[in-house]
Amino acid sequence: MDWQAAFHHVEEAWTHPDYLRLQPHQKAIEAIIAALDEGQLRAASPNENEEWIVHEPVKKAILLYFRYRQIEKIHDPPFHFQDKIPLKTKFAPGIRVVPPGTARYGSYLAPGVILMPGYVNIGAYVGENTMIDTWATVGSCAQIGRDVHLSGGVGIGGVLEPPQARPVIIEDGAFIGSRAIIVEGVRVGKKAIIGAGVTLTASMPIIDVTGPEPREYRGYVPPYAVVISGMRQKTFPAGTWGTPCALIIGWRKPEHDDKLALNALLRELDVPV
Repeated sequence: MDWQAAFHHVEEAWTHPDYLRLQPHQKAIEAIIAALDEGQLRAASPNENEEWIVHEPVKKAILLYFRYRQIEKIHDPPFHFQDKIPLKTKFAPGIRVVPPGTARYGSYLAPGVILMPGYVNIGAYVGENTMIDTWATVGSCAQIGRDVHLSGGVGIGGVLEPPQARPVIIEDGAFIGSRAIIVEGVRVGKKAIIGAGVTLTASMPIIDVTGPEPREYRGYVPPYAVVISGMRQKTFPAGTWGTPCALIIGWRKPEHDDKLALNALLRELDVPV
């Protein structure tokens, strides 16, 4: 496939919506969505410097796909759906999808992924041997690395618009605790641990309190960080009140790759997961 030509058709249809009626433009969009479904293209990917690059034409293709698709009935007994996007039907070897776990067409699940009764949206990429536990959701275009654990009820937000916006990124080996919420293009570094119930947004302060002076991050959790929910005091006209933040209270080390050692670290730091 000539992707440059396909992307050119996407850009034309994005600028001139009437072009969406033309067969060459729809074929280009269909090819991009099919490539997303098979893991050949991604909405965002790291370069050689481990900097994440957003692929705008790919995200635009998803948005255009929604525009011209029609709602249709989808029968997958005993389930019945009505949607513009069909369910995913092609899976790599070694994948488990436990009913009623659902992946939408245009998402990619790498070999060894386990999808419990959760949900993966269009444009999302899920790396090898990652666990998506019960009622966890992976939003549109989210990029999930290999050997990641998304615990029960985790909410990974989707970022489709604007097309240039970075999606949520969970890098290799990260552990996301139960009911954690990660949205607005937050990037969680390799092997970081996010405690249960932590909420991370682009504006949420993420404060490293492990050194003599606090260090603050926004929209980024460094690799190997251990993060819990916290509060910090802020003065308003009506008084001083606690406002939510996230706290880095420790660091994962290579020896914590062993499950018993990791559990000991979490107990030591009193991290709920």
